[in-house]
Amino acid sequence: MSVHYTLNLRVFWPLVTGLCTALVCLYHVLRGSGGARAEPPDGVDGGDGGFPLLKVAVLLLLSYVLLRCRHAVRQRFLPGSPRLGRHAAFSSRHFREPGLSILLESYYEHEVRLSPHVLGHSKAHVSRIVGELVRAGRARGSPGLIPGGALALAFRGDFIQVGSAYEQHKIRRPDSFDVLVPLRLPPLVALEPRSLGEEPALAPAFRGCFVCALKAPPSPLGASGGHWLRDCKPFADAFCVDVRGRRHLSATLVLRWFQSHLQRSLATVRYSLEGRCRVTLTPGGLEQPPTLHILPCRTDYGCCRLSMAVRLIPAVHLGDGVFLVAPPPPPLPSAPLLELPEGLRAEALWGVNTARQEQKLLSWLQERAAPGACYLKCLQLLKALRDLGARGLDSAAATQWGRILSSYVLKTVLLAVLLRKGAPGQGWDEEHLGKCLEELVQFLRDCLLRRHTLFHCVLGPGGAAAEVGPLPKALREAAPVDLLAAFDGHARELAAARLLSTWQRLPQLLRAYGGPRYLARCPLPRSQRTQGFLEGEP
Repeated sequence: MSVHYTLNLRVFWPLVTGLCTALVCLYHVLRGSGGARAEPPDGVDGGDGGFPLLKVAVLLLLSYVLLRCRHAVRQRFLPGSPRLGRHAAFSSRHFREPGLSILLESYYEHEVRLSPHVLGHSKAHVSRIVGELVRAGRARGSPGLIPGGALALAFRGDFIQVGSAYEQHKIRRPDSFDVLVPLRLPPLVALEPRSLGEEPALAPAFRGCFVCALKAPPSPLGASGGHWLRDCKPFADAFCVDVRGRRHLSATLVLRWFQSHLQRSLATVRYSLEGRCRVTLTPGGLEQPPTLHILPCRTDYGCCRLSMAVRLIPAVHLGDGVFLVAPPPPPLPSAPLLELPEGLRAEALWGVNTARQEQKLLSWLQERAAPGACYLKCLQLLKALRDLGARGLDSAAATQWGRILSSYVLKTVLLAVLLRKGAPGQGWDEEHLGKCLEELVQFLRDCLLRRHTLFHCVLGPGGAAAEVGPLPKALREAAPVDLLAAFDGHARELAAARLLSTWQRLPQLLRAYGGPRYLARCPLPRSQRTQGFLEGEP
């Protein structure tokens, strides 16, 4: 992959102007502190030798101001600029115009696209730091938590990098990462996971959760009946809760142990990391996993000095690359934990992570995609569209908007659209970028308005099991999970209206927030400014 960099004029001109001004000020300070100077000979100009430098600085400042004024005047008074009305719609035909194509590409290059060089350095740095931490945690074991330590949890010794940074669709800055830290169960303990998708009277926000009952492993190590229960009692007392008369592995207790064990492991490796970075661990409480903050040292002169936040998520392997993670996704304010059915405890709820299956699915699509397919670029632009739509909202509305249009929901929208077609064909090349982006926006809006159901791409019989390989029995038997079912109809309608409004104003938003701002605009012909997208909708 070729790496190229472009000059950011929004930074270049102020930087040059400020630098020249600083040089002029420095010259005058040095000239004033140099004492009296000798009288110049007759016929020699004794004027200020810094005047030419001052003139250059003034000219640069005037050039910067004139360019800004020119851009503002063109934005306000250029005839023929598209002014989409409140109830107008935005068609993919706009993207055939060279001006908007330039705006979209410019916005992608300057505001969305990540430098592969910087992303690669960031991922390698995270891998080294987390690797040392996990190895230290495995070496420490779990002394003191359970007498004898034989029935304690422990780090398995590896870690799994998940999320958009490792699926090639992360946007803006490589400053946040997700890492699964698999845990090793004692030999005497086995799990019996069960999906809550078909649990009666369960709020939709919890239908994607799982519970894990303890059972004897199918081996000579696990004695049957009372002997096994007696042998496993120390582990059950430390990490389990009672759910309907049976011991279940508690996500809350496991997360509490995980955070304390990480703190002790970090104390072991902190000194060895001091020369490369500063590392701190922020506990997430009982609702979020802990976050490892990696800050560059003052003596670090590397080319990618970024502060990064790494979420370390405790995970229990179910098999076939599927993990249960603690804690489960946070419930919505409209679905409090009090809505759990009788006998079901919140401490026993686990989330499921199918990142390995989703990576296989993306690889399967890539193998069948036409050369130059831009479906990942469309996903990145869809995330950028969501971020543009959040501008101007208050904190509560922006939080709700981000919950509904989460990155996982947007990725599922892309996978659903592609799987309906079988694979990205010729229609997903760069020439049809606007049309493909419009198709994703339209499908997402239909899902918000309940015209389509946005199911989890792996869970349940409707998942993409044939493309991702074998799945554990608990996932094959799980009920399909609607990712948007937890939101009420009013919230979904508001999100759909906001999505359409953002799409309608996309040209103006790209001009306002894209960079550089000095790109000449190519106005659309008046005949092109017509309704074409989601016709008949308000």
